[in-house]
Amino acid sequence: MIQNVAVRKISLANYRGLISPKDYSQILDQAKSLKGLRVLHVNTSTDGGVGEILKTLVPLLQDVGIAAEWVIFDKNNNFFKVSKDLHNFLQGKKGDLTDEQKDLYLSVNEQLAQVLNQRQFDILLIHDPQPAAAITFIPNRISSIWRCHIDTSKTNVFVWNWFSKFLPKYDRYIFTLRKYIGKDLDYKKCRIIPPAIDPLSEKNDPLDKMASDRIVKNFGIDPAKPLVSQISRFDPWKDPWGVMDAYREAKKEILNLQLGLVGVFAPDDPEAKEVVADLRKYAKSDPDIHILSNLDGVGNLEVNGFQVASDAIIQKSTREGFGLTVSEGMWKGKPVIGGKTGGIVEQIVDGDTGFLVTTAHETAEKIVYLLKNPDAANKMGVRGKERVRQHFLITRLLLDHLRLYDELV
Repeated sequence: MIQNVAVRKISLANYRGLISPKDYSQILDQAKSLKGLRVLHVNTSTDGGVGEILKTLVPLLQDVGIAAEWVIFDKNNNFFKVSKDLHNFLQGKKGDLTDEQKDLYLSVNEQLAQVLNQRQFDILLIHDPQPAAAITFIPNRISSIWRCHIDTSKTNVFVWNWFSKFLPKYDRYIFTLRKYIGKDLDYKKCRIIPPAIDPLSEKNDPLDKMASDRIVKNFGIDPAKPLVSQISRFDPWKDPWGVMDAYREAKKEILNLQLGLVGVFAPDDPEAKEVVADLRKYAKSDPDIHILSNLDGVGNLEVNGFQVASDAIIQKSTREGFGLTVSEGMWKGKPVIGGKTGGIVEQIVDGDTGFLVTTAHETAEKIVYLLKNPDAANKMGVRGKERVRQHFLITRLLLDHLRLYDELV
């Protein structure tokens, strides 16, 4: 039912040169009184944004003395469909779960709770909606936190009213933005903690131009021509069709423009397969549109290469809990054009570290501006990287977690 995730050892000392001495000392001081605290993180996958965060957060917690563990629970195909629908409804999609889907959701969560009840921990931290109801089947002897990573600002009221009945037992809730806090939740239990990137991961490690050019060339990109890329899941909320429309409009002025739509999806994700198939039709065999995924050999290093090789990064989401790819692009010193929604608004200072847009036409205008004004684009990139350093690195997230744990012990 659940699998332990083995994480590599990471030393906080590796990050010392990236953050201020004050921040470094605060982390060590906060951890002193928490040594030996048993914290169990639960989610559904080692992939995606949440998995990326936990791959660094958990070993850093261990390095400062927290007995942190991470488990994922197996999902059959039927539950995958239910959890995908639940995710979309909570982000605002119209409709409702069927009674059969609700029964399956609760049944799987009860099974998960039975397994978790056999483990020893002081704090249970459940990530996202899929395993959230497990808390209703777990005794009150432990402290618990629910971490919501998605944008619930315009949630489906019918589904939220059903789902939120399982949440009151949690001692704390973590949301990315204040406006995501769901109605009827105890506001005093809520904490606002944005996600963060690991600047030393394979995806964010420094990569020189020669290496990035070699990577994109392997996928048919000409490094001598301008390139804009969107790195994201193949998901309707990411609006890849709008990105393609913006590219086509911008290409009328930037004739040799290339577009990379680069993402990762699970082989058992039917929605992602449908999105990719539809995008290939929508591309109309344009040789300058490159739709690439992990099935084509795209991994973290390749994502890094595309971000470094791109003249601008796009994240034209219509809903976005946070959007780690925005901070990733900014960390590479690239100007980012992001959808004016959710966590993207918290990362991009419009006109200073990038641009916020709502339409394909606006996106096209910003692409053309950045490519025709490379000095302005470079200055935006420099300011963007510093903003990430100040606000969106994993060390800040580590300190936020330590402070939250301290509230519960």
